[in-house]
Amino acid sequence: MSLSDLGPIEQARLSSFLEDSDLTVPLNEEQQAREYEEGLPLSRRVWNESKKLWQIVGPAIFTRVSSYSMFIITQAFAGHLGDVEFAALSIGLNVILGFDIGLMLGMASALETLCGQAFGAKNYYMLGVYMQRSWIVLFLSGIVLLPMFLFASPLLKLLGQPTNVAELSGVVALYLIPLHFCFTLQFPLQRFLQSQLKNKMIAWMSLAVFVVHVVLSWLFVYKLKYGLVATVLILNFSWWLLVLILLVYIFCGGCPLTWAGFSMEAFSGLWEFLKLSAASGVMLCLEHWYYRILIVMTGNLKNAEIEVDALSICMSINGWEMMIPLAFFVGTGVRVANELGAGNGKAAKFATIVSVVTSTIIGLFFWLIIMIFHNEIAMIFSTSKPVLEEVSKLTFLLAFTVLLNSIQPILSGVAVGSGWQSYVAYINIGCYYLVGLPLGYMMGWGFHNGVKGIWAGMMFGGTTVQTVMLAILTIRCEWEKEAEKASKNIMKWSKMEQEQ
Repeated sequence: MSLSDLGPIEQARLSSFLEDSDLTVPLNEEQQAREYEEGLPLSRRVWNESKKLWQIVGPAIFTRVSSYSMFIITQAFAGHLGDVEFAALSIGLNVILGFDIGLMLGMASALETLCGQAFGAKNYYMLGVYMQRSWIVLFLSGIVLLPMFLFASPLLKLLGQPTNVAELSGVVALYLIPLHFCFTLQFPLQRFLQSQLKNKMIAWMSLAVFVVHVVLSWLFVYKLKYGLVATVLILNFSWWLLVLILLVYIFCGGCPLTWAGFSMEAFSGLWEFLKLSAASGVMLCLEHWYYRILIVMTGNLKNAEIEVDALSICMSINGWEMMIPLAFFVGTGVRVANELGAGNGKAAKFATIVSVVTSTIIGLFFWLIIMIFHNEIAMIFSTSKPVLEEVSKLTFLLAFTVLLNSIQPILSGVAVGSGWQSYVAYINIGCYYLVGLPLGYMMGWGFHNGVKGIWAGMMFGGTTVQTVMLAILTIRCEWEKEAEKASKNIMKWSKMEQEQ
């Protein structure tokens, strides 16, 4: 299909849509552009692919850093309320909400496969239907996960957390329930927009909400001193504000080709959608939960309050920097899915290589920063001398975790873009939970190395092995066959829609 096959109104809408999405290649010139691209020198091809990648990754980094910084700001204000308050909020955000985010984020990432490949195949209408299905699936999952928030205190005590920390964490968990349901809308919204390259809009909206969050936190927590509950309520408000802005943008004409209003089609094909969402959820949540378990295990050590505070600071710094690799995870998933959906396996392979190399270089830069400033990086979270000293001892492990995490999420992004979620889920179970956790337990308690032993065992035993296995899976991939498979999947879903 070319632009000449469309009427004047459709041509105008499509041209406006493509311009807003930062796409530079018209539909009737795609084949010629692809052949021309393959004939260019390597340096020029890398430059062109980098521009396409950074159109997604740049705004995605900005968006994710802004969003995650709201958690960091909340923790930073709580850190100056006291060690117990900081530990309670850290467990509430990093453990309870961390488990929740892992599953929700993973289930929503099914849209990166479906919307990305549908967008690459120019089946624009289905993007809106897929998002609505994701809302339904995630909302039902949110109801199933509610007991984790309602019974957080007894659950944390059962896991060996100190009583005073567990009780206060339970209070925090109850006030996090609105945020829990906010994720059921927000994660699909972001993936819907990212799949059609509307990243700049998300970035500006995230910045505006971040500014609001900082001002409200400073006013109500620092100046008016409303305490721990106020920090959590402000966090709820900020995330829901972002969701409302995104909804207004979509409903008011921001996505003319991909949003045609609510449709009953969203309730059809839910079983197939649920299976892919569940595989995506298991794949990503096993990764996301892994280092949250490290915090829970640390809570069983002697002097647990200081250890948990120090480790929570390291995990917050790691999570902050992790927004960059996760942006590459999104960018790689979108680029691979778009190219596979368009039937171009070679371009998908090249996009993978460029993304992995770029992210690794950035990871080396942050590894160096952490090694140089290992004594100073914790000061924004705490003024407690024992906590600062403990963080300094852990920065070596933090630096190498950051370096490993600059590679592993990008390979996971390839898996999402290609639809390999179920395979990667098995890899994650084996590497993280059959190798990494037992090794961490043995080094922490068996060899009496404490939190450093637990972390080292989980990193070198789990994350390293998983990264190597994902690299092997990616290297052995037959990209042209993956492109054919993507085309068949798109035809299969389209046929199912027609039949229903």
